[in-house]
Amino acid sequence: MQSQEKTVADSDEAGRRARFGSLPERIRLEDTIEERPAVAPDPARDAYNADEWLVRTCL
Repeated sequence: MQSQEKTVADSDEAGRRARFGSLPERIRLEDTIEERPAVAPDPARDAYNADEWLVRTCL
């Protein structure tokens, strides 16, 4: 009975080694960083004119 358990344990160990036996390849730090602007530039943002708003709402 003990040899049968050992055979099962050996086959389980072989399966684990086949699946998890080696570590994955290293990833370079440069490949893990992505740089892009936090906010897309908005052309309408700089088009605000305080004097124009004042004339429209107050006159």
